[in-house]
Amino acid sequence: MSDFVIRQGRADDARAIADVHLDSRRNAMPWLPALHSRDETIAYFAGRVLRDEKVFVAEVNRQVVGFLALEGDRIDHLYVAPAFQGRGIGDRLLAIAKQSCPEGLTLWTFQRNARARRFYEARGFAAIKFTDGSNNEEREPDVLYAWRRSEPTRGRPRG
Repeated sequence: MSDFVIRQGRADDARAIADVHLDSRRNAMPWLPALHSRDETIAYFAGRVLRDEKVFVAEVNRQVVGFLALEGDRIDHLYVAPAFQGRGIGDRLLAIAKQSCPEGLTLWTFQRNARARRFYEARGFAAIKFTDGSNNEEREPDVLYAWRRSEPTRGRPRG
């Protein structure tokens, strides 16, 4: 379904991005602690993510319903509002990330986030490192995923 458009993120998207981020996390991971207020989250996206990272947003009827933030070859954020999941928005955002970093990507997700893990694994990402969560602010065990572009297969030389 392509009832959405993808565009570059802008500074004035901070509120909408923060709302997608907070709603998605609350819906997908209700067990995560809420460490930051909405205002703090808006300030984070406005003052850091939108300023320092490559951000793409998905819109439906001019409403931001998903976003992707790339920091180098690492996906820092990929979230789609719960009401808009299952429409191909996450797939399209992930495809943009792969086009932007054709040699490969990495990302972190929480070990308990089974839906995200299935999503990434179905799209060619492989788990390469598991941690106890001591290095993230939620203190939740996480997993590092990597995607590498597949080289075209070549036939064997005949001999």
